[in-house]
Amino acid sequence: MAGDASPGADAARSATVRTEHADAATVAAALAPDETDSMRTRVDGDVVACAVERPTTGGLQSTLDDHLVNLRVADRVIERARDHATAATDADAANADSLDSADEPQTTDTDTQPDT
Repeated sequence: MAGDASPGADAARSATVRTEHADAATVAAALAPDETDSMRTRVDGDVVACAVERPTTGGLQSTLDDHLVNLRVADRVIERARDHATAATDADAANADSLDSADEPQTTDTDTQPDT
């Protein structure tokens, strides 16, 4: 019969994705602009947990796929930024270590006027 539906056919589909990150708060903040009303993201220590609820299985799959791609991009950008900052700090430290008062050029006053 057309009116017969399987139990739960109108129920929403849901999933929660939990991923660990070195900087979970920054990853979650990077994801926030792409979140929809069907998503709720929270941070628990080094874990980003995103709960998604959609009316259809296909919608749930699509939202989760987008979320996972965004997670990967956010994590990689943060990792590269951290590597860049570390390299810059290391370079600054190396430059500071290589210059000291003994390395600075010494200047002396010399009389450039001929004796008269």
